[in-house]
Amino acid sequence: INWRDSRPEAIRWLQELGDPYLASAYDADGRVGIDWGVYGVPETFVIGADGMIKYKHIGPVTHESLEQKIMPVLKELLS
Repeated sequence: INWRDSRPEAIRWLQELGDPYLASAYDADGRVGIDWGVYGVPETFVIGADGMIKYKHIGPVTHESLEQKIMPVLKELLS
């Protein structure tokens, strides 16, 4: 979610640094961030097919956090 950045600035940032996302949402008024409990960035959410948050990772995604925390959740959801 683009939270607290202007939409054009976020798009520029993703174009410059590479966009690894399948989809990117824009939280114009900050309400989604409040609803999801965002209190700092970066935060990564894994959303299930039912639209519910299945995992929330606070902080940068590192190789270690991807392998040990995020991928096991994704694998469980895909099984």
